[in-house]
Amino acid sequence: MAVFLNRDPFGHEPKSAHSSHELETHFRESDSRCLDIGLVNNMPDKALQSTARQFARLLNAGSDGFVVRLSHYALPEVPRSDFGRHHVTTRYFSIESLWNNCLDGLIVTGTEPRTANLMDEPYWGSLAKVFDWADRNTHSTILSCLGAHAGVLHFDGIGRRSFADKCFGIFESTSVSEYLLTASVPSHFPMPHSRWNGLSEYELSAAGYLPLTRLHGGGVDAFLRQRNSLFVFFQGHPEYEPDTLFLEYRRDVGRYLRREREAYPSAPVGYFSPGATERFAAFARRAMSDRRDDLLAEFPDAGIDKELGHRWAAVGGQIYRNWLGYLSSQKEQRLMKSKGHAKALTTRTAP
Repeated sequence: MAVFLNRDPFGHEPKSAHSSHELETHFRESDSRCLDIGLVNNMPDKALQSTARQFARLLNAGSDGFVVRLSHYALPEVPRSDFGRHHVTTRYFSIESLWNNCLDGLIVTGTEPRTANLMDEPYWGSLAKVFDWADRNTHSTILSCLGAHAGVLHFDGIGRRSFADKCFGIFESTSVSEYLLTASVPSHFPMPHSRWNGLSEYELSAAGYLPLTRLHGGGVDAFLRQRNSLFVFFQGHPEYEPDTLFLEYRRDVGRYLRREREAYPSAPVGYFSPGATERFAAFARRAMSDRRDDLLAEFPDAGIDKELGHRWAAVGGQIYRNWLGYLSSQKEQRLMKSKGHAKALTTRTAP
């Protein structure tokens, strides 16, 4: 099967849609294989469309046997340019439309933080409200990167800790718990990470969180917590496309050249070929001795797209396939209870 995008209030279908009218006609609310999923996309304007595409692709990779209706939502307080505001206003559902609604599953993305304390972010109130709504109105919710950090802070007061350097690159992750979400996932697999902060596994475990995967060398990767809804937390990014880390690296190099950051960014770990690594190292030496904005035009990225692999794609697809299976099983139980309740009412009211 596959994923199709729910039409927004204006009847548009976002360009990132894997849209199919045939799939839409096959969607049945009464079928547990037909799943309603929301994506709260908090990413900055430049990554807004690519992030929507990445999660749609990942859901599509895991959708064998399922039909997924995907709806996009946006928090109004996330700072945006005129382009970004127009895009989410005309292509996304407003977050207010969630409050009297229910979904089978929800995905909440991260974003670049602007404050040291997440609770000082302008969108914190709305984000916390989304978490509470999801706990009451979904079978399961995935919180990605900063979304994961915000979720544990909101529910259990667990704060994240800053790293001396960015956790950036492809890292080996190991499955540490037998759980349905990691069924058929290899015991060791690569996973992209891009973050300046992390969470203490000790604090998470003490608060009742279950680690699912751990990075080689220590540190929790993915974990979960069963509340009314099953919350799944990813510090890594199974949704990333092959060139996502490269584009982030190039962006940060540009920020250095424009003097928007002091230190030259480290290259992503375990990502580039030896040849590309040397080219970028040579450019770094040049940039640090001749720091100017227009030097970015000479960034040695020619042909890099042919060198980048997608080694984590299969694992990401399997994890999301397992998640969709969980949603389907929970929906089936809900439908059975609803049918049983309706039958009981009919029996009591029959003459």
